[in-house]
Amino acid sequence: MPPRRPIAQLPTHEVANTPPHLGDQDLWSQDIVLQEGVLREGAAGSVAKLAQFGKDAGRAEVMEQADEANRHAPELRAFDRYGMRINEVRFHPSYHALQDLAVSNGLSNHAWRNPGPGAHVTHAALNYMLNQMEGGVMCPLAMSYAAVPALRTTPDVAEDWVRGLLSQRYDRRDIPASEKTGLQMGMFMTEKQGGSDVRANSTQAVPDGAGYRLTGHKFFCSAPMSDAFLTLAYAPGGLSCFLVPRFTPDGARNRFYLQRLKDKLGNRSNASSEMELQDTWGILVGPEGRGVRTIIDMVQGTRFYCAFGSAALMRQGLLQAVHHTRHRAAFQRRLIDQPLMQNVLADLALETEAALTLSLRLGRAIDEAEAGDARAGKLARIGTAIAKFWICKRAIQHAAETMECHGGPGYIEESPMPRLYREAPVNSIWEGSGNVICLDVLRALHKDPETGEVFLEELFAARGGNRDFDQALARLQQDLPSMVANPASARHLSEQMAVLWQASLLIRHAPSFVSDGFCSSRLGSRWSGVFGTLRGDAVSRALVDRVASV
Repeated sequence: MPPRRPIAQLPTHEVANTPPHLGDQDLWSQDIVLQEGVLREGAAGSVAKLAQFGKDAGRAEVMEQADEANRHAPELRAFDRYGMRINEVRFHPSYHALQDLAVSNGLSNHAWRNPGPGAHVTHAALNYMLNQMEGGVMCPLAMSYAAVPALRTTPDVAEDWVRGLLSQRYDRRDIPASEKTGLQMGMFMTEKQGGSDVRANSTQAVPDGAGYRLTGHKFFCSAPMSDAFLTLAYAPGGLSCFLVPRFTPDGARNRFYLQRLKDKLGNRSNASSEMELQDTWGILVGPEGRGVRTIIDMVQGTRFYCAFGSAALMRQGLLQAVHHTRHRAAFQRRLIDQPLMQNVLADLALETEAALTLSLRLGRAIDEAEAGDARAGKLARIGTAIAKFWICKRAIQHAAETMECHGGPGYIEESPMPRLYREAPVNSIWEGSGNVICLDVLRALHKDPETGEVFLEELFAARGGNRDFDQALARLQQDLPSMVANPASARHLSEQMAVLWQASLLIRHAPSFVSDGFCSSRLGSRWSGVFGTLRGDAVSRALVDRVASV
């Protein structure tokens, strides 16, 4: 039966000049930048899979499930009816439906199940598409993906857990891991007194037979219904990494206690909790005293998610804004044909393309590093921090501007825009806020000078392609030593590295109207950072049509 149209002829007026429902989106075939990037960065073998998932994930039903999962936030059920601890978090059925869609398509483990060229590029592309519809469900997927390298540092632990993490079956049951068909992994590192300074942690770990007993607290534990968690605690040999399962080896519930769920600004479909540990059983991962070193690869993985996740929010926000302005008229012209609105949309499109292009290039660097390319490993190391800082920062302003393109209708909760807007800041905060990330960029340059050489080599590939770029690159080369020596300039340095990297990629791979528009606006002397301030000759309807063909 065809869908019934809403009533437009109301008692006092006729509803007119309003956009039709966007309906199903094809997140692959309507995204030429994604298609080009996947092919360019070595993942051509995944096109069929990505094309099918783009249709599945873009259904209007998925967007509705995302709305429901955020409207009906998770609820903590700490005790059963008899007053005994169960530490249960209940989710809306839509959350489980979204998790099933994600896990069955390998969004938490594609890269590890399909090692080789294009693995992490494909992984990013899959998650990029679903993240456009809903960001909250991505948190356990990101942590499950990122946990695998840390677990593999300890083969005995990896043998028991990695197989379950590589499953493509979503098993929501709260039972021991050995009885489940698929597993998810969480992590909780930060404590009240330390935050990002994990060496200020106070949780203690005491050896107990084959394991340890942990006592302390953790202030942020996202996805607390995960089957196990990676955490940090002080063992006799120093700060160490531990795996804490929901159930102990004898099948009993582990002794940790969910205190409350966080009432967060956004990311509301995902549960985040505070947790107390009291003689909680855990397994050592990596050697004692090397906890930070053990989890560093996990942190790299989750920061990668933050980067392409923020790029995804930009993409969906732009799609919604373009759809609205194409179907809404004011002052006898469609909004999209108004010169100033076209300037705003074109500028948003430039930012959207640059964010995705950088994310996919980073995915290829990770692929090459996994294959043993040491120089690619250095680029991936510093590039993850650069991309995480800049793309996540820009996504916040991008979300505000795309919301404003709708006017008042974009500000009400029936619109998807408030959810995108609330989601944007979490990626900038999670896994290291701006200062932490920028200082990490300095740390990478200090620790290994070759890292800076590798990064500059990446930029040099675009020399001669644009005058603004060449001049900005020369300034970076000149100023780099002094900025590396001055922590107060870490943000400025990270921004310059990010924008120049994006410009370099666009010069090499995008049409000239894209790269020239980006370079003239971002690298010239007049850039204010405000969207919609492109020079008149840089404003092009083609920019909008290229990135947002809805």
